[in-house]
Amino acid sequence: MKCPFCDNPDTKVTDKRDANSITRRRRECLKCKKRFTTYERPELDLFVIKKDGRRVPYNRTKVEGGVMRACEKRPISPEKIVKMIDDIESKLRKRGREIKSSYIGNLVMNRLRKLDRVAYIRFASVYREFKDVDDFKKEIRGLD
Repeated sequence: MKCPFCDNPDTKVTDKRDANSITRRRRECLKCKKRFTTYERPELDLFVIKKDGRRVPYNRTKVEGGVMRACEKRPISPEKIVKMIDDIESKLRKRGREIKSSYIGNLVMNRLRKLDRVAYIRFASVYREFKDVDDFKKEIRGLD
């Protein structure tokens, strides 16, 4: 691991903590003595089957981006979002190597529905491609 301050390749780990599926390491550069933190998570070797039948590698960043946009300006901590996505990935791992995009979308919607109704509606409007206000009304009625 290179030091982000001086690019020195020699660092030492001063503290290590495991939480869920993430390993947090506190490191110190042996040259400049500055400290920094790294996070490790296992990479998922999954393929997503898109609506049109294409198979693409799973990309956590895409899921995070969609969830973050849905949760924008809502009282939801980044830690809750990370935990939610970690939980979703845990379910995906158990499902197999190939997962339909609709399964992932439904998992995200179910979790957002429990977390924050506004974020849920935002995500659903994009995921389900709402065409007009009636689509919003119908979805909101379904929340009751």
